[in-house]
Amino acid sequence: MVGMQTIIYWVVLLALSFPLGKYIARVLDGRVNWLRPVETLIYKLGGVRENESQSWKAYATGIILFNAVGFVVVYFLQRFQASLPLNPSGMSQVSPDSSFNTAISFVTNTNWQGYGGESTMSYLTQMLGLTVQNFLSAATGIAVLAALIRGLRAREVSSIGNSWVDLIRTTLYVLLPLSLVLGVTLASQGVPQTFDSYAATNLVQATKDGDGKPVTTQTIALGPVASQVAIKQLGTNGGGYYNVNSAHPYENPTPLSNFLQMVAILLIPAALCITFGEMVKDRRQGIALLVAMTTLLLLFMIPSIAAEQNGNPKFVSGGLTTNANWEGKESRFGIENSAIWATATTAASNGSVNSMHDSYTPLGGMMPMILMQLGEVVFGGVGSGLYGMLVFAIIAVFVAGLMVGRTPEYLGKKIEPYEMKMASLVILIPCGLPLICTAIPLIFGTGQSSMSNPSAHGFSQLLYNYSSMSNNNGSAFGGFSANVPFHNYLGGIAMWLSRFALIVPVLAIAGSLGKKKVVPVGAGTLPTHTPLFIGLLCGVVLIVGALTFIPALALGPIVEHLQMTAPAGGVH
Repeated sequence: MVGMQTIIYWVVLLALSFPLGKYIARVLDGRVNWLRPVETLIYKLGGVRENESQSWKAYATGIILFNAVGFVVVYFLQRFQASLPLNPSGMSQVSPDSSFNTAISFVTNTNWQGYGGESTMSYLTQMLGLTVQNFLSAATGIAVLAALIRGLRAREVSSIGNSWVDLIRTTLYVLLPLSLVLGVTLASQGVPQTFDSYAATNLVQATKDGDGKPVTTQTIALGPVASQVAIKQLGTNGGGYYNVNSAHPYENPTPLSNFLQMVAILLIPAALCITFGEMVKDRRQGIALLVAMTTLLLLFMIPSIAAEQNGNPKFVSGGLTTNANWEGKESRFGIENSAIWATATTAASNGSVNSMHDSYTPLGGMMPMILMQLGEVVFGGVGSGLYGMLVFAIIAVFVAGLMVGRTPEYLGKKIEPYEMKMASLVILIPCGLPLICTAIPLIFGTGQSSMSNPSAHGFSQLLYNYSSMSNNNGSAFGGFSANVPFHNYLGGIAMWLSRFALIVPVLAIAGSLGKKKVVPVGAGTLPTHTPLFIGLLCGVVLIVGALTFIPALALGPIVEHLQMTAPAGGVH
């Protein structure tokens, strides 16, 4: 069960979130200027009018156009990388369908990877394309959150800030400094950071390849790894430099690097809850959201740890000395650290892995799957998780208002039909996309051909992977062969919709709330910082997920668990 590793993890994470959250609030309010000359220069070069505030439509247009340009840049970097510099290993151009999928993946903060990084991407593509988008996609999420917070706290205004200023300040004052500190620390632990070519070394013991030919040397993939790993974790991106991500000893070489990366995954999402409380001038509101997210994550983290530690009851009967499920785990870190990472990375829209989720027990693997299916709001991506949870909070006060027969309010703003229509889109799209995208390959027969397992586990692979892409996570059940044109194009469309089809209604809510008056607190006002509201909020999140996905889960991990635990001949 839960041990000291889990306790220490949560103590460190929550302790760091408070000072960082207060700092981010000062950044978003323009009260941090220690890099002011650099900031001013960027505004001049970009033609940004710093003091010009935008309507929600102008803000949304800026965000979408900015990310559309990012997609084009990353796409063509892959297509022409064979002719571009910083390609010491001579990587060839990437196929059109894989380039399409990867470009959308990194622009949308999903970082789904259908390719092997060390065998596909040049140094230039990794740095200028993927690492840059790790910063910019993370900044996009925080910028949209800042706009929503301004809409909640504003009084009868039609603007919600400047998208360009928010993107620049977030990158300059939050993401870059944190990444520099973490990147240097990871390099000290042995994570490579070099432009040297791949190295070759002699094997201690020669072997043979699949064709029976002798193999006497091994190629060691190097490159600018530490800089990408730092922002992939801090920005809840998750895209690894290497194919096996943070299970690779060069991305994650020591127990200290493992711990620091686990903390980094949830650090900014947790801190943004405190940022919210600071910006709306009521710290209790931010703490309430932090408590709700922590509670929800523990509801899935603890069962996942327990499921992997209890393992498969058939192990001992088959002659092993323990039931614990070590398949796919990194022996340096153990089962508990693996399960903490698996649930943290899927609660956040991070998607990095230090163990293979496809090898988890049915229930152990179902917990990360459900965390994604809840809409990536349990901490979630930087910015996107909290603005998703705030939409759930709006729905929670609406439900409470229906129960007591009073117009719902949140932070003094009346929640009316327009806000509920927009909120419904934010809730329904992450629920509908995974199910629709799982059904389409099954209908056309392309789902079965990509599954490495038959029956229930094969369905779990398909459901998990489209839950991941349709909620901007990026982790995978690795036995599923997704790098084919059908899945690359369908998955790319799903990733784009799950990002920007949510951002637009969130900004619409921000614009609508910003124009409203603040309603004085009355006897019928529902306090939104109490244990009662935290429970209501958690209940709404769980009910939406349960009603949507239980039928699909019953076809995959639930029936697979029954097959695993049943006596011989019991379940088929």
